[in-house]
Amino acid sequence: MNMKAATCPKCGSNELGKGKHSGHGVMLPVDKMSLGSDIEYFICTSCGFIIEGYVKKPEKFKKRM
Repeated sequence: MNMKAATCPKCGSNELGKGKHSGHGVMLPVDKMSLGSDIEYFICTSCGFIIEGYVKKPEKFKKRM
């Protein structure tokens, strides 16, 4: 996962960190049996603004038609 933003759009800081939701905070697909995926974020460590968020395993959300 590459982050495109180098600075926080809210406060202008370039002090950024990476965090994740896991456990009960996983993203689950709709209408599909799956354990889901952790959600990862790039976060401004100065003001706490979440700059970008991604599911770690996007393939779990593909729908077979």
